[in-house]
Amino acid sequence: QVQVVESGGGLVQPGGSLRLSCVASGNVFSSANLAWYRQAPGKQREVVAQIYEGRTIYADSVKDRFTISRDNAKKTGYLQMNSLKPEDTAVYYCNLWGRNFDTWGQGTQVTVSS
Repeated sequence: QVQVVESGGGLVQPGGSLRLSCVASGNVFSSANLAWYRQAPGKQREVVAQIYEGRTIYADSVKDRFTISRDNAKKTGYLQMNSLKPEDTAVYYCNLWGRNFDTWGQGTQVTVSS
């Protein structure tokens, strides 16, 4: 059974940066699609970035500020977040999915505030 664990969240001032990590168990990481979602209080969960069949896709709200990447040897996905804004405050979730699995992490809180 594939599991993923996120880390790297925290409190950061506007304009700051954070890098989130998502470590996977098992042996499917290299062939899986990877996405980062976020959910702010009172709002629906939304996808912010994904690597889908080799293509990288970003939500308009984070384009040019966030970068998604992966290291298959380490079975780890990343979300580098720069120029953070208060509206980026949310719980961020890693999603790893493939033909026979769809796995979510527990989430990591990102708070952007002065």
